[in-house]
Amino acid sequence: MNRFYCKFSDIQGNKIKICELKELHHLKDVLRFKAGEKAAIFDDQGNEYSVKLQNLSATEAEFLVMEKKSRSNLPETQIVIACAIPKKSKIDDIIDKLTQLGVDRIIPLITERVIVKLDEDKGLRRHKRWVNIALTASKQSQRNSVPVVDPATDFKELIDHSGEFDLKLIPNLIGERKALKEVFGKTKPKKVLVLIGPEGDFTDKEIAAANQAGFIPVTFGDQVFRVETACLYIASILTYELNH
Repeated sequence: MNRFYCKFSDIQGNKIKICELKELHHLKDVLRFKAGEKAAIFDDQGNEYSVKLQNLSATEAEFLVMEKKSRSNLPETQIVIACAIPKKSKIDDIIDKLTQLGVDRIIPLITERVIVKLDEDKGLRRHKRWVNIALTASKQSQRNSVPVVDPATDFKELIDHSGEFDLKLIPNLIGERKALKEVFGKTKPKKVLVLIGPEGDFTDKEIAAANQAGFIPVTFGDQVFRVETACLYIASILTYELNH
């Protein structure tokens, strides 16, 4: 069944209106939806609706809600991955895959060794693209939620505002580190933040700042992963260990 996304504010009683041009184009020109056809819609609150198309015009699609499935099976732990932006467009693939794995929030990270440079205009355009990638991946993987994707964020800014997390991890390649299995205690954390460094790892200064802010240095073992592999590896482990 075809799945579409809407904001919770676009739902009025048993009616849902979609006015976003990209969604309308997909409905009209790609799928050629007709009145009476059924679909599924999920909102930004994690709810899903079984719907039937009533009207479709150039400016909006109106659906009738036949059944609502309230948010259920919520993960016990919110998983946030902050990933140093790699070269080329690899961050696009990282966002796509982390969305499929169920990560709740993704933060493209600017560290001292990140090569990619984003001015204000380019940063805004990239962020818009990243949000769209997460939305598309949510539809394709049949998630009932869309992860939050932050704009590119400076390492120090993130460290300074990391107090809301009750488990903070920084995988790196040097110094004293713990194995991942050592950091999972009997009590499950509510919010986990993991920092993934760039090619060349974090600088000593960044690691020291993270340690001072309460981050736990961890190791992935003998393997040295590429940025994109490290993101998927840690996201898979955290999802399994904390939300299953």
